[in-house]
Amino acid sequence: MPTPHIAAEPGEFADICLLPGDPRRARHVAERHLEESRRVTAVRGMEGFTGTFRRRRVSVMGTGMGIPSASIYVTELVRHYGVTTLIRIGSCGAIRPELRLRDLIVVTGASTDSNANRLRFGGFDFAAVPDFDLTRALMDAAAERAAPVHAGPVVSCDAFYHPRPEIFELGAGMGILAAEMEAAGLFGVAAQERVRAAAILTVSDLLPDGGHMSPAERESSLDEMIAVALEAALRASDEPGA
Repeated sequence: MPTPHIAAEPGEFADICLLPGDPRRARHVAERHLEESRRVTAVRGMEGFTGTFRRRRVSVMGTGMGIPSASIYVTELVRHYGVTTLIRIGSCGAIRPELRLRDLIVVTGASTDSNANRLRFGGFDFAAVPDFDLTRALMDAAAERAAPVHAGPVVSCDAFYHPRPEIFELGAGMGILAAEMEAAGLFGVAAQERVRAAAILTVSDLLPDGGHMSPAERESSLDEMIAVALEAALRASDEPGA
């Protein structure tokens, strides 16, 4: 049955689901990268679609901005629709100087200032890390496309306009590549629900010098990341035990 936030019927989501924050990016994925796609939900304007990629059923669902919003959709997708492989496809602000606009980041872990994972883990810090095999598949797919890719940790922030911007300089000094808003929450839900999750991001902003993509570029020019995520999802789903 539909949930409070997703209007799809049972079976209308595939077991693989890509997760952009922006619902318009979900529509872009469906229209540009999937075949025979159709919209299966649009509650509160948060669109989700299911189609095929190389004859494999794949879904894409917007999650909104931030860990609280993303956690709602991910939880309902897993518990009510049987999604078992989730890949965040998002944008991020690079905090390391070697990164450039449109570089890809395959996330290996996510620090956070959110309290969401501590609530799940009895007040203790939780190591928010992705599924290893799915992450490896992302790296392999990016390498085969000769995409400019980096692997490393990010920080998932609750506030877009952070009141303590010095945290980014501190993070850069500890090897954190970029700031974003959802990965740590996704990894926490995935761990709690015992499903696989990973994240790949496109650098849309350069926090040290203020460089950034336009809103239109954020919406429609992230096709390299999407192609890598789809290829990785299929590759991981074909692995024994997947």
